[in-house]
Formats: sequence, structure tokens, C-alpha cells
Amino acid sequence: MDAYLTIVSKREVRSYSDRPIETASLRRILDAARVAGSSSNKQEWRFFLVESAEKRERLADLVYVSGNVRAANLIVVVAVSAGSVRGFYDAGRTSQNMMLAAWNEGIGSCPNGTPDPAAVGELLGLEAGEEPAIILTFGYPARPVDPESRSPEEWIERANRKPFDEVVKSV
Repeated sequence: MDAYLTIVSKREVRSYSDRPIETASLRRILDAARVAGSSSNKQEWRFFLVESAEKRERLADLVYVSGNVRAANLIVVVAVSAGSVRGFYDAGRTSQNMMLAAWNEGIGSCPNGTPDPAAVGELLGLEAGEEPAIILTFGYPARPVDPESRSPEEWIERANRKPFDEVVKSV
């Protein structure tokens, strides 16, 4: 798929089919995160795959929308150095890379927040000085989406976003 089409057609997916994610796709998603740009090349991140049924269930209780975690085929928690603005910025970069790589594979995704990062950190066994930045859920969409069914301009028109001239200013 064209990179621009991938970007403008990407929408959050919160309802997943039970189709498992292939190993090659999983690797591509994680490699896309691993090779993301990093401030000063510090790479202050680690990626935790939550595979245990017990941990998945406990994690579901620690996010704002538990159904996203319960239905997901893949859960990745991005952990960063605690209190590092650079780390959180880079976590966003790795997360976007993963979600776009997934979308390119036909896999949907959704970022999930938590009201209790400390509990998530404890659940995952994060090291001292680490904290969870974001919890990403992935899976094939329950209702398939064909990004190529519309042009990039049509996807942009359908997006619920502020008008271009309201957010882009020349100075």
C-alpha cells in the first residue's frame, strides 16, 4: 500500500476478529517500532508483549476501555524511562510506526491509556526507573476495511478533523 494512503486511511480499530496475527506480521510490527527514530539515539524504550491469559485479563482491568484489551490478538506495552519527556515523545514515534506497519498488513490497532501506570508497571515487572507510556492493542478488524476503496482525498474528507487552515499557519 502507498505510505500516504496508509497514513490517511488509518483509523482506530476497537473490534477485532479472532484471526491470529501471523508471525511475520508480528515481526514487521515490532521491527517498525525498534527502528523508529530516537532523540539522541537513546532508544529509551522496551516493548512488552502481553501473552499470558492471566496478565491480559488483569491488564484489561487497568485500562480505560477494557474491551480493547480483552478482544485483541496482540497487546504491546511500550515502556520508557520514567519522567523522560524525550522517552514519551519517542514512545509516540514507536507506537505510530507499529500502528502504521500493522495497518499496512491489514491489522487494526488502538492506543489505550491507563489511570494507574504504577499497577501496569508492577504487572509487567518493569525495572526501577521505567514506566508504561502506552498500551497498544492489535487485531484484524472484525469488520474488514479496504483502504484502497477510497482515494487519500476521500479518506481525509471523511476524517473528523479540524479544517486544514485552522491548524496550519504560516508565520
